[in-house]
Amino acid sequence: MHTTTRRRLAAVGLVAALATPVAVSVATTSATAATSAAPYCGITWGSPPKATSPGNLWTGAVTGVRAGRHACYDRLVFDVAPGSGRLGYNVQYVDQLTGPGSGLPVPIGGGAKLQITVNAPSTVAATTRTFDDWRTFRQLKSLGSFEGYTDYGLGVRARLPMRVFVLTDTDGGRRLVIDVAHRW
Repeated sequence: MHTTTRRRLAAVGLVAALATPVAVSVATTSATAATSAAPYCGITWGSPPKATSPGNLWTGAVTGVRAGRHACYDRLVFDVAPGSGRLGYNVQYVDQLTGPGSGLPVPIGGGAKLQITVNAPSTVAATTRTFDDWRTFRQLKSLGSFEGYTDYGLGVRARLPMRVFVLTDTDGGRRLVIDVAHRW
């Protein structure tokens, strides 16, 4: 066999021999990384602001607020009476809660603060609720209702993943649901 041909064949054999272990090693590393990065309880929500268009207004009023504990998250539900339009919202982590209309700071317990705006008026009296022994929620304060928008502050343990969605009741009312994960 010619010397150049032998060198080419040897080089091809060497590349083939090296390629197999490298491919296996990369595949193993990728699988390990994917396994270690698996989200808590399958939660992939993240913590950026969740909002609809500011023009989404609902004529029904907020009639109640309730909270529940689940295996992977704490849940806050705003009950809203039947009305017309589209129920809008703006839920976001803030450095400081502010009162509607006044813009004055409002203190609240917790390592992180969620400012919640429901694009509907409210009939609920101003309330403050403390969540003793809850995994994520710490304190809820109604901040007020101003010009058809209702604001609440929710103190949570830390800046954690959250999701927000609206459900329609059989009577035409709405429920604004906010879930905050127990951890990342």
